[in-house]
Amino acid sequence: MGTETGRRHFIITGTSKGIGLQLAQLLLAKGDYVYGISRGGSDLLESSEEWSRRYRHVQYDLADLNGIDDLITRILDQIPSQEAEFIGLINNAAMLEPLKPIDQCSAAEISQSFNISLAAPMILSSSFIQQTNHLSARRKIVNLSSGSGSYPAPSMAVYCTSKAGMNMFTQCVSLEQTGQQNPVEIIAFDPGMVDTELQAVARGKSAEEFALAGMFNQVYEAGQLRSPRDVAMQLIERMDENSDTSHVIHTVES
Repeated sequence: MGTETGRRHFIITGTSKGIGLQLAQLLLAKGDYVYGISRGGSDLLESSEEWSRRYRHVQYDLADLNGIDDLITRILDQIPSQEAEFIGLINNAAMLEPLKPIDQCSAAEISQSFNISLAAPMILSSSFIQQTNHLSARRKIVNLSSGSGSYPAPSMAVYCTSKAGMNMFTQCVSLEQTGQQNPVEIIAFDPGMVDTELQAVARGKSAEEFALAGMFNQVYEAGQLRSPRDVAMQLIERMDENSDTSHVIHTVES
């Protein structure tokens, strides 16, 4: 156990880029402690002298579901849990592909996408709840959702289904936590359309391969994408609130 007391501690997946990176930077700037998880390194965060004492990085491939319990154990062992006032889990990492009709998707592609985008967040949440149930700290889980979880789209069956699953999972866990002595707050947060690598992947597809590629390009060229930093700032504001967990939080477009 460390010596950092009276602080907020956040476990965030996908901190190497996009919304996850911006969340980590903003929380560190507020004086919080961040434990980042991503398949690769996070040079920008790891190399900062200012944040080195409050940022810990774990390289881990979330497609490997069997090691997630041990992953959470290793991270929680670094948190002074008896003194921590807030411990959060932000399930941000997701996989957009495969972007093609379902009959062109292989079993391996479908399995990998679901593991990273849905199964891993479920297991992370399960392990997080179980391993913090003895604590008196405020606990919160934030699941990054998407409008794709509510609106069907061609060539996006796998991604849309994983996000719809994330929304339903959030609501189910909320019901489970109701009435618990120290319930875990849980919300699903839909950031709207954000200028991330996932969007760039969608724009880069040919119209033959991905029917909505043109629409993604039009939105980008019209300047309608939100910046990851703006989304991260809004998410942090909502995270501080006591949660109404009965529905997905949709961002207000600026």
